Amino acid sequence: MALHVRGVFLPDDEVRDVWLVGDRVTFEPVPGAETVADGGFVLPGLTDAHCHIGIARGGSPITSLDQARDLARIDRDAGVLAIRDAGSPYPYPELEDEPDLPRLARAGRHVAPPKRYLRDVGVEVGAAEVAETVAAQAAAGNGWVKLVGDWIDRGVGDLAPAWDADTMTAAVAGAHAAGVRAAVHTFSESAVEIMVRAGVDSVEHGTGLSLDLIDLMARQGTALVPTMINIRTFGHIAEQARPKFPGYADHMLALRDRFPEVVRAAHEAGVPIYVGTDAGGGIDHGLAAEEMLLLHEQAGMSAPDVLAAASWRAREWLGFPGLVEGGLADLVVYPEDPRRDLRVVRTPSRIVLRGRVVR
Repeated sequence: MALHVRGVFLPDDEVRDVWLVGDRVTFEPVPGAETVADGGFVLPGLTDAHCHIGIARGGSPITSLDQARDLARIDRDAGVLAIRDAGSPYPYPELEDEPDLPRLARAGRHVAPPKRYLRDVGVEVGAAEVAETVAAQAAAGNGWVKLVGDWIDRGVGDLAPAWDADTMTAAVAGAHAAGVRAAVHTFSESAVEIMVRAGVDSVEHGTGLSLDLIDLMARQGTALVPTMINIRTFGHIAEQARPKFPGYADHMLALRDRFPEVVRAAHEAGVPIYVGTDAGGGIDHGLAAEEMLLLHEQAGMSAPDVLAAASWRAREWLGFPGLVEGGLADLVVYPEDPRRDLRVVRTPSRIVLRGRVVR
């Protein structure tokens, strides 16, 4: 059955009638359509641009498709109707078209350095194997490769790049040659500089960004997915590490403390910023609204800019058309204007995914 929605549609700020026929949007009236929303503020479905439905709470890989479904539904029920899974140790391409799950943009497994990443999560390889592994993981995803740009090096006692600069640069080029985009996990100053200059497509976290690199990202169109919820965990990480690695602990705290200003500077410079929670492992699912509020309250992004970073701009970036003629039938409705009070995004009154009412 076709559905009918009437409300104030954002970002256009117009009262509009829209019909959802199957999984497509039309502005042409459909006789007999069921009205499922009449009033409120309507957005294309929210996006979590850094999420892991292949990693269970605590950091271990999931072991079944049902686990992935359960995690994805938590995000869906919070209004997240598109997910970029930024690396999964468990393959689930068959979930891309399931009618009750968010749309999925996927990387394969993380490409990581040996014995320097979360156990059993990434494909851990030395420099000589990076190019081959990038090609394999490009084929395992549906448009993205995830590179681990740095992690603690216990021999150094601090964060350090995963491989040498030439290998990391070649990894980005290899992803592009395979026809996919490259996302990179970085905390440190040194790794993020290598990867931004290599032309990586998105920086995940990016706590080590400098003003010079931010300007370069803006010129290149390199995206930043800050995962501010994740960065708040750095205090716990530092506390655990301090007895053995005091320098690393101090570094993590310094990165945490300066990060809101880093994100603010990136936004002011025109870097594309998208909402991502890093759900999976140490972060619970369903927290996109909380990440949106952190970008607003701590990094100084305006409510309309945060909404764009979580909805229509993020969907466009991932290739999921919004509420345009022929677009995808995903939307969330809020009872009040989220531009005036962003806290409204915590409580959607109607969620429609793939033309079907979820809530």
